[in-house]
Amino acid sequence: MERREFLKMAGAGLAVTGLAACGGAAEEAVENVTDETAAVVEEIVQEVASDSHLPEISWEIATSWPPLLDTIFGGADTFAARVSAMTGGKFQIKARAAGEIAPGLEVLNVVEEGSNPIGHTASYYYVGKSTATAFGTALPFGLTARQQNAWLYEGGGLQLMQDFYADRFNVIQFPAGNTGAQMGGWYNKEINTAKDLEGLKMRIPGLGGQVMTELGATVQVLPGGEIYQALETGAIDATEWVGPYDDRKMDFHKVTQYYYYPGWWEPGPTLEIQINLDEFNALPEIYQEVIKSAAWEANTQMLANYDTKNIGAFNDLVAEGEVDIRPFSDEVLQAAEDAAFSLYDTFAQEDGDFAAIYKEWKTFRDGIQAWHGVQEGRYLEFLAK
Repeated sequence: MERREFLKMAGAGLAVTGLAACGGAAEEAVENVTDETAAVVEEIVQEVASDSHLPEISWEIATSWPPLLDTIFGGADTFAARVSAMTGGKFQIKARAAGEIAPGLEVLNVVEEGSNPIGHTASYYYVGKSTATAFGTALPFGLTARQQNAWLYEGGGLQLMQDFYADRFNVIQFPAGNTGAQMGGWYNKEINTAKDLEGLKMRIPGLGGQVMTELGATVQVLPGGEIYQALETGAIDATEWVGPYDDRKMDFHKVTQYYYYPGWWEPGPTLEIQINLDEFNALPEIYQEVIKSAAWEANTQMLANYDTKNIGAFNDLVAEGEVDIRPFSDEVLQAAEDAAFSLYDTFAQEDGDFAAIYKEWKTFRDGIQAWHGVQEGRYLEFLAK
């Protein structure tokens, strides 16, 4: 198997599809692939493993997550396992919990400065560096997970973000996870109108936090491991996180009364692998292509994982009946949407990077949401009755 053939297959994701969680060599194939594909992938891995010119490398991923969250931390684990498998163990990567290498909200910092080569995080944690970072994760009233993937992979979004990251942070990033549409968070007071948000002390990052600030809330940004205690002690009145599966693991239902939906600030948030650009460029081309394919798999698997595990967790919350699960009112949603797009106009005037990406993003958003409204909107509306 010639190297150019490997690069072609890896770039198409076939190497990902053909490997199971093997250690060192591709001896097992993932279900639903042909024997021929599995044999080709095994041949590729054996060739890489036996190539004496390819270096042995060991990296650690700084993450923003506690290992308790097997879904979101699992995105880094999946990525690391695939890189190892596809290089026959020559390129070893180990995921580390938030705080081991860097605090959960400082992963981009250590990757940018080169003190650690790679991280797994949410880009919107870094809107303090530039509001344009938010596009890598999610914007309020933006794209669903499916729409986000379409924008990144086929709509030019990933190239826009990679150009921005390279110029601003000397970093290259790849989508490596998505939680799907999130819930609207946990509250110790009722939210019936937009006025009820005034004075609310809430943990919420990214541009969603800035929208909440516009609506009168007092916003804090806390890493996942600190949220429960803040709720329990009353340091905050409310928090958003992800959805039922993760939220139950965090025990938020034990210290709050109301669970609202939807999470309008994160309709389809992407998590990403961030790599110092100098470190990435120094890798053999094969290893670079392996990284791309491993990130693709982590992105796909995390979303499927959440969609599956949230079912049982949500049903358990409903059956237990200890939490009041409520929708946000139209008034709250409309006030939040108006505030969000007013902020976007302001950001576009103040930040050239934001303005350039926003123009392309909004054109894509308006088009795909109109299309999905026809294609799926009525169908989902009917099923929800």
